[in-house]
Order: sequence, then C-alpha cells, then structure tokens
Amino acid sequence: MRHSLSLYLYLIRLQLRTRLQYRANLFIGWVAQAFGYASVYGAIWIVASRFEKLGGWVWPEIALMLGFHVLGYAMGALFTLVQLRRMEELVRLGTYDTLLVRPVSPWAFLVFSGINIEYGGHITLGIGMMIWALPQLGIDWTWLTVLQLGASLISAALLTAASLTAISAMALVLTRSRYLFGLYFDFWELSRYPLTIFAMPLQFVLLSIVPFGYMAYVPVAALLGKRVPLIGAAAPFAAILAGPVMVVVAILVWQACQRRYQGAGG
Repeated sequence: MRHSLSLYLYLIRLQLRTRLQYRANLFIGWVAQAFGYASVYGAIWIVASRFEKLGGWVWPEIALMLGFHVLGYAMGALFTLVQLRRMEELVRLGTYDTLLVRPVSPWAFLVFSGINIEYGGHITLGIGMMIWALPQLGIDWTWLTVLQLGASLISAALLTAASLTAISAMALVLTRSRYLFGLYFDFWELSRYPLTIFAMPLQFVLLSIVPFGYMAYVPVAALLGKRVPLIGAAAPFAAILAGPVMVVVAILVWQACQRRYQGAGG
C-alpha cells in the first residue's frame, strides 16, 4: 500500500513538473477557460436580471450555484476527464492491455499519471463567484453549516469523478464509448440551472437516473433552506451522500466491465 501511494505521488509530481514547463501557455489556458464559462454565466445573469428570478432563485443564489457547480466539477474532472476520455483509443489500439500487466491498478495509473492542472481557470472562477455570492445571502454560519458546505463540495467532486469513470468503463465492453461523454455533458449543462425551471419528469431524472442535480442544485438549495422537489428535508444528507454512493456504483461498473474485457480484438 505504501509503495503504491509513493508511486502515485511520484506520478503526480512528474505530471506537474511537465505541465509547469510552459507556465505562460498554462496561464493563458486558464484565462481562456475562465472567460468561456464567464460568458455563459453572463447570459444567465442577463436572463435572471430581466425576469428578477429564475425558477424562484435570485441572481446571487444562482451565482453561488454556478460557482459551486464549476468548482465541484473541476475538482473531480482534473483527475479523470482527460485521462479517461481516451479509454476508447486505449482499447481500440490495444494499449490498455499493457496496463493490465503492470503491478498497479490500471485506473489508478491512468488517473494519477495524467492529472490535469489546466482546470485552474475553472477553480479560480468557481471560488471567486462563491466568495462574491455568499456574503449577500445572509446565511447563518455555524460549524455545522461550514462542514455541510465542505462535505457537499467534496461529494460533488466525487460524483463527477465517479460518473466519468463509469462512462469510460463502457469502452472495455463497447470499444467505442466517446459518444457517452457527449450525453454526459448534455445533462451536465442542465445541472447548472435551478431544477425548478424544468418539468417534473426531468427533475426526477436529474435526481435519480442521471443524478447530476446533486452537483450543485441540491447542495446549494439545502444550504439556503430552499425546498428540494422529491427529496424535501433529506436534501442536506442526500447532497453529502450522493458522491460516495456514486463512487460505489462506479467501482462496481468498472470491475464488471473489466471482467468482460476481451482485448481490442473482442
């Protein structure tokens, strides 16, 4: 266990040193990504300002949710998205087979050898929006509230990483699975809005079948004391548990797909 941990830390340090060789390029990428998201959020701000409320949410509340959403996503995706999105290519070319003979978990090797610090723009934007929004919302801060916010944010990151892991595992069985990432981001974009603007069937989907409602809407609604459809008073607990539950699901999916993996030739 100690040997594996030291190996993973070494892989992270190696990747960080590689990325930091081109600091100017990295910084420009951060700024470009932050501006890209800010332009989308600006459009949401215009709509919210024009109609005063969006699904019963005023702009500072929406800004908090958007910041929470992009920050939780970035914390999970920096370990998983770029690395696991190429699973289809690894399987198709037979490269994944070489990982199976190494004395480490293929998933862990992929994740820690490819950590992507280009999410700095996402993280900075998310933290900035939350810092701006929180003082305007009159939240009664206690140690319990702080723990709730921190645990919910970690849960959102775990939900992101677990979802991307489960999707990438499909490549071990289907060979081609990149289109599933397109579906992932379709639902992911919906999850940045208050679920109350959607019809009840879609609310149900985003709180159960595709549980992306727990990435931001449920945690922030629970923090603000807003009623959450279908969940009610259980919202704070659901926001904290959603990520760990999805991690268990992702582990089971990954193990099941790996058992069925027969190589690039099928």
